Amino acid sequence: MSRFSFTMRRLIFIAVPLLALLIQFNARAETALRIGYQKSSTLLTLVKLQGTLEKELAPRGIKVSWYEFSSGLPLLEALNIGNVDVSADVADTVPVFAQAAGADLTYFAREEPSPDAQAILVPQNSPLKTLEDLKGKRIAVTKAAGSHYLLIVALTKAHLTFHDITPAYLTPADGLAAFETGQVDAWVTWEPFVAAAERRQHARVLAPGQGLASYQRYYLASASFARQHPEILDLIYRQLEQTGAWVKSHPTDAAKLLGPLWGNLDVATVEQANAHRTYQVKPVTLESLGEQQRIADAFFAAGLLPKHINAQAVPVWQPAAAK
Repeated sequence: MSRFSFTMRRLIFIAVPLLALLIQFNARAETALRIGYQKSSTLLTLVKLQGTLEKELAPRGIKVSWYEFSSGLPLLEALNIGNVDVSADVADTVPVFAQAAGADLTYFAREEPSPDAQAILVPQNSPLKTLEDLKGKRIAVTKAAGSHYLLIVALTKAHLTFHDITPAYLTPADGLAAFETGQVDAWVTWEPFVAAAERRQHARVLAPGQGLASYQRYYLASASFARQHPEILDLIYRQLEQTGAWVKSHPTDAAKLLGPLWGNLDVATVEQANAHRTYQVKPVTLESLGEQQRIADAFFAAGLLPKHINAQAVPVWQPAAAK
């Protein structure tokens, strides 16, 4: 064997493992986790604030980036087209609209129902006293949000339909502005906007969510991300569980952290808002999607969903501990 051949073999023997390591390093360095959230995404907002995901994922070469959205529907639209990988919690209605639009998403966690975390509000001196009084009124609501479903159910209970009111489809910020300036007669919204309106604008609750809508919040990932990175979803799930338990056991500490992020709300307002949320993180099961089907059927019957859907047809990811 020539010296040249021996040298080449040695170089190849050294170079191949180095090349494999370089490829592996580059793959790790390029891995990113893009998370979409909104102001009411309490648990992941706290995770973001505390940097716990970044600390756990940095040694694995995974960089975390965060993107805020005004409400749930544009958040899931971004998830569907690949602009984010994971969605913080959105109201139960939002995945229904995303599914009807053909989104390829996966449920990976949910919060137990919090019916009192949304309400129909009217000004303090409003003449409206009952749900029946909503007939002929202009009502602010965020399209496809949990509050949208609450309004449908409330109108049905009062033997009314959307043809009996004038809906004003507004983001929470625009809904607040319209409510403050008297451009609408009522506002259907969720926490922390409910507590803030009660304490700052002295709004009156015409009807709470209790007895009308369960109001669960769901966490979703793109289907491709769920398939490729189940270990990351497992890590996020565990952090959600821990953070949810911490919020309920440390309400004042949580309120001090969240207040500045929620428009400089005072501690008492944030505590009031959080008292209406369970923050109990659970796995998603096909059985737990029964309410999703009722929501989908209600929107379809009202002519607000473009087609009938099977809510249980969406893939469900399970945390390792639940398998």
